[in-house]
Amino acid sequence: MTDEFNTVSEDELHAYVDGQLSEPERRRIEAWLERHPDRAQEVREWQAQAAALQHHFASYARDHEGDRALVSARRGRGHGVASAPAPVLLRIAAGLLIFAAGALTGFYAPAIVSGDRLPAAAESTDSLPRQAQSAFLVYASEVRHPVEVGADQEAHLATWLGKRLDYGLKIPDLSAFGFSLVGGRLIPVNGTAGALLMYEDGSRQRLTVLLGRNSDNRETSFRIASQGDLETFYWIDGEIGYAVTGEVPRSLLQRVADACYRQFEGSEGS
Repeated sequence: MTDEFNTVSEDELHAYVDGQLSEPERRRIEAWLERHPDRAQEVREWQAQAAALQHHFASYARDHEGDRALVSARRGRGHGVASAPAPVLLRIAAGLLIFAAGALTGFYAPAIVSGDRLPAAAESTDSLPRQAQSAFLVYASEVRHPVEVGADQEAHLATWLGKRLDYGLKIPDLSAFGFSLVGGRLIPVNGTAGALLMYEDGSRQRLTVLLGRNSDNRETSFRIASQGDLETFYWIDGEIGYAVTGEVPRSLLQRVADACYRQFEGSEGS
């Protein structure tokens, strides 16, 4: 083993998550993570958090007509703004996120400490597609470790995830649509154990199916949520929420969701 695999710093890991590394450096970090599974899991969690933050703050990342003029004017005054090092900007962004986190803590902490329920908006079913899309963005692009348990252990996968969800899970068969099971993983959904199943077709186009408990909403209805080219069909049936996500034509995704719904009807809660 060479020193090359023993010299990955915390800053380099954060740069990897932020996509700030060159291709050779990215490959070096991935090779190192392959040898350090605990840190690899930590990095995947950072990626999930980053994807969630990007989604939640996307509405603020908009260009305004005066932005370029403002930057040009400051450059003209010679303050060196254009050459400010990236770490400074990252620290500013981190400070803003810490501020936001503090504000949220101040809002929710009293309810948590007192045992009161969070506001209904915090438990809205709208959070289900957001969580499903964040999970898709993190794991569907993963090459080496997209799942924890592969399709070759499908029976074990269904038993393991079903036990964690307290649910008689039957894994949908999507072969009629050209998609085969890649495998699945345990994933947090609404603050408790959830499941993420992954499928891919012959062109390696992937879909994910997310399941999570939502004991406060027993409504059964189909809804759709979009984020650019990424779409999610989701529904609540009893105490389980389901979300089918992919970057495929909406008509195909809807047929897949319908098939999942019919097959999940055969699953029985424990």
